[in-house]
Amino acid sequence: MIGTMPEDGLHLDSVCRNFGGLAALSDISFSVMDDEILGIIGPNGAGKTTLFNVISGFLKPDQGKIIFNGRDLTGLKPHQVVGLGIARTFQIVRPFRGMTVFENTLVAALSPRARRSRSRDSSAERVAIEALERVALIHRKDDPQEGLPQGDLRRLELARALATNPDLIMLDEPFSGLSLNEMDGLAQLIRDLHAEGRALLIIEHKLKVLMSLAPRVLVLEFGRLIADGSPEEIAEDDKVIRAYLGRKGRDIVTAGP
Repeated sequence: MIGTMPEDGLHLDSVCRNFGGLAALSDISFSVMDDEILGIIGPNGAGKTTLFNVISGFLKPDQGKIIFNGRDLTGLKPHQVVGLGIARTFQIVRPFRGMTVFENTLVAALSPRARRSRSRDSSAERVAIEALERVALIHRKDDPQEGLPQGDLRRLELARALATNPDLIMLDEPFSGLSLNEMDGLAQLIRDLHAEGRALLIIEHKLKVLMSLAPRVLVLEFGRLIADGSPEEIAEDDKVIRAYLGRKGRDIVTAGP
């Protein structure tokens, strides 16, 4: 149980989610402060994406509370969560079909939060263009999303998230399908977003690049939080080595993707 919760940041208190007789999340409690990059790792089926779905409103928790910047998010719908400042990307990208890259991003820039936060002399179109520039996708703005390679689709996901002007960005396997150069560019963008004051919560299987970004890492196994610590602590944790990392787990703290 989390005690008195700070006003800032994301705080989960004893969150549970079941699917029939399967406990997908069991008594999950942790916080993400507003100046933090936090990584989440674990084997397939550990509950990582379910956790994202519960935080972002795609699933309701069966028990527990989710608080963000002093507001209770528990059970809110996805558009309400976005309106309070949390945006996410998806492991399986979900662009709007039949729309260009620009039009996909413009939809996000027309959200109520984006409208409230932009200056009087800025338009939704300008917000969408700026988001595409940030993710180095502006050269594709008039292309249909159907023709984009996997790396560009992931950048489009991030552009749509940025267009809502979030305080916290949740990235679900953002490096999947990227080349080494693309991973380097995205890692630098994540550092830049963090330097601007955004918090980031990142699920990732490419452990070396994640460990180079996140000073703190959570580990899930079978829906339970089994470790919470620095990359060095995680790499030395016997429970994590047995559950996920294996004998070469200590090598993941080496810099680089």
